[in-house]
Amino acid sequence: MSDAAQPTAAEVRAAVEAVKTALDRHLAAVESRTGEDDPAVYEAFNQLAAAAEAYDELLYDRYDEVTPFEIPGADDSLPPYSGPEEPNALSVLIRRDYAVVEPQRLLAQAERVEAVEDDGVAGADNTASGTIHGALGLLFGEFEPDEVASRHKEFGLEEGDSTLWVLAADEPAEPGEWLETPFEQLDPQRVVCRFDVSSVFDDDLDDDIEDTRGVEDIEDTEDVEDDVEEDLDGEDDVDGDLDEDEDLEPLDVDRVDR
Repeated sequence: MSDAAQPTAAEVRAAVEAVKTALDRHLAAVESRTGEDDPAVYEAFNQLAAAAEAYDELLYDRYDEVTPFEIPGADDSLPPYSGPEEPNALSVLIRRDYAVVEPQRLLAQAERVEAVEDDGVAGADNTASGTIHGALGLLFGEFEPDEVASRHKEFGLEEGDSTLWVLAADEPAEPGEWLETPFEQLDPQRVVCRFDVSSVFDDDLDDDIEDTRGVEDIEDTEDVEDDVEEDLDGEDDVDGDLDEDEDLEPLDVDRVDR
């Protein structure tokens, strides 16, 4: 950013004061909330996030520094539930991603399905199973999505991210009402619950375990070295025989990866 466009120190100071005010408002809303989905808490949260983001941007533009806080975006969280307290109907939205990692396995499975459908007729025109998109159509037409998920390796697929959303409704939809655009009428405020599966979560957990293990291993190694030095510097001869009345105390070394 050019010097002419840089924010002033006063603007940065005003932004940090806005963060302090937003913090106080958020705490007050939390302390006086009326329930888990209190809209006042949700509004205070959004105001705090906006204030923190504005301050972070000004701080960087002015001083080339950043804050240590990570504010989740609006798309990372759902608004408070505002649907019916006693839903009479519900919709379940599921998305599962796969990668085709073994095309030949996929094609072979599709050929088996097509052979059964053709009832083993010799000379049948098995063209659908000869292409990837045709094979996918055969498999997903033959097996339920849950079965594909449980047997994805047999079909040459590799699981990616998946999510399941449960939405409350006042009344069941009319037959055929939303089939043309099944995912365009999603109301986030009617989401009763959602379940997300992603390798990102596993990676974060593995990183935390590795970080903890590294610290513990270093500390344990230092403890062992100190014990060895104390034994070498002591009066007892490490090569000599222990007195009959003396007990050998084992080193108590705990390791995370035991």
